Amino acid sequence: MSSPVATSAPIVVVTGGGQHVWAMINAIADRVGPVSVILETPESKKQLLRGRARRQGWVSAMGQLGTMVLSRLGKRLLVSHGARLIAEERLEVEPRPGQEIIRVASANGPECLQAIQKIQPGVVLLNGCRLISAEMLRKMPCPVLNYHAGITPKYRGMNGGYWALVSGDAQNFGTTVHLVDAGVDTGGVLKQARGRPKKGDTISSHALRQTAFSRDICVEAVSDALAGRLTTFDPGLPSKQWYHPTIWFYVWTGLRTGIW
Repeated sequence: MSSPVATSAPIVVVTGGGQHVWAMINAIADRVGPVSVILETPESKKQLLRGRARRQGWVSAMGQLGTMVLSRLGKRLLVSHGARLIAEERLEVEPRPGQEIIRVASANGPECLQAIQKIQPGVVLLNGCRLISAEMLRKMPCPVLNYHAGITPKYRGMNGGYWALVSGDAQNFGTTVHLVDAGVDTGGVLKQARGRPKKGDTISSHALRQTAFSRDICVEAVSDALAGRLTTFDPGLPSKQWYHPTIWFYVWTGLRTGIW
């Protein structure tokens, strides 16, 4: 593992926000250098539903939406568990005073590209934002990395940690930092970290748990990009893209296995 190094080159994180994202941003700021955050407006549930219906059909899309709603409700009901996780892992989950935040409508919009070109960063890290278009990638002035909450290429797409657990593959409950290409989490793998969920963790808290054991690999990958020493490796795993579980699969699996 390479050691993070301090640098004066700008760092940009493009994101839709969230506690787990801010925990990662603050860790990078502490150990590498200041971070400029480009915060996009997340897609509405209506937009998400239509997009998924086009790709997978309305039945699957409605089922996935049901799980997303239940997951959000779970976060509210399990506030105490989330608070304990944050305290135990010493996660700083809010923007700090003075944090530069540039708000844009979309990570693929012209205002996002203009902001990046103005900053001229040494690296752009994507964390929880829209899939970046091939056209946008071609115009980027620096390496573009993605933090993915799953082990790629085996668990590309959504809820990688959850799918590893329900697949009986708990040893691959982990995360990846990879180069970004035009595919869905298909870029060359730079770093991976594996960990374990703890008692009380569910699909609602996996993102925070995974962030807690993945701060090092994000710091290292950003530092490597700034130093011009990015190196990929082949994890030797099969490739599959996953989506949100449908509500009926999620509830049945939870009742049957205790994995929520």
